[in-house]
Amino acid sequence: MKLSKFKYNLPENLIALHPAQNRDESRMMVLHRETGEIEHKTFKDIIDYFDDEDVMVFNNTKVFPARLYGNKEKTGAQIEVFLLRELNREQRLWDVLVDPARKIRIGNKLYFGDDDLLVAEVIDNTTSRGRTLRFLYDGPYEEFKKTLYSLGQTPLPKFIDRPVEEDDAERYQTIFAKHEGAVAAPTAGLHFSRELLKRLEIKGVDFAEITLHVGLGNFRSVDVEDLTKHKMDSEQIWINDKAAKQVNGAKKSKHRVCAVGTTVMRTLETSVSTMGTLKPFEGWTNKFIFPPYEFSVADSMVSNFHLPLSTLLMMVAAFGGYDKIMNAYQVAIKEKYRFGTYGDAMLII
Repeated sequence: MKLSKFKYNLPENLIALHPAQNRDESRMMVLHRETGEIEHKTFKDIIDYFDDEDVMVFNNTKVFPARLYGNKEKTGAQIEVFLLRELNREQRLWDVLVDPARKIRIGNKLYFGDDDLLVAEVIDNTTSRGRTLRFLYDGPYEEFKKTLYSLGQTPLPKFIDRPVEEDDAERYQTIFAKHEGAVAAPTAGLHFSRELLKRLEIKGVDFAEITLHVGLGNFRSVDVEDLTKHKMDSEQIWINDKAAKQVNGAKKSKHRVCAVGTTVMRTLETSVSTMGTLKPFEGWTNKFIFPPYEFSVADSMVSNFHLPLSTLLMMVAAFGGYDKIMNAYQVAIKEKYRFGTYGDAMLII
């Protein structure tokens, strides 16, 4: 399978810059995998496709305000610092991306906030854009974290080309977000409202939760035509006993298991036994799913409409069938569905 097979022309005006007014009122395309039939619905209609004892699996990761703007010592040049992950709590060490990278060298100091509220020193080069920063802060850890996050912005992807707004902090977070550590939202989960979850619960649908801390690898471009040569960034995942039991119970009793989003699908497929059951797991995954691929766990999935050439589109094509998905995307463009993080949803069953 070649990279060029995932190129399509996406009119720029179809990339959603804002979420739907209400979470569960975005549009939803339903694609039937067997027949290729397409239905046009509203997201809250998802309730009609699930029954008592079916299981929906959610990613309960929580996004933190990862994008900061600081100034370089002496020159005062503005530098964007994107926090990726905390490396050492005691030493205040963080793995970050810096932009423009060419201006930042080991030993440079960066100043953040009014009156230089926070100072960081570059202590290592990890990649061409990546650096390790040590934040120079003497107070208690909780105070440091609060200061750091007060300076950060909601890390909207770059293709949402507008300034961050006040309600992004709430809307770029799922309602079941619990465990902090993501620098991007698991977007399929953004469509669920509390009212919709309650209605699904009343119908008897069971909810399982896993955690995958979404990294920037989701937006990293694929640079090789031969997809077998692409390496995914590693992301941290947790599947607990309860979630594994819920999923395996549903599969055993022939009920539907729905992966809400590509992050959930990747997590589930990372920890499968030879019998096709889900195993509890704590660790890292760099699993890259593209067609052809035999899925073992979920038999339905919710996803957004992904951008051309993205690894997210590749996974959806592996699940829904390459021809059916690429056809569905052409229909979505014709019907003016909204694409990207804040866009509309697709249910593949």
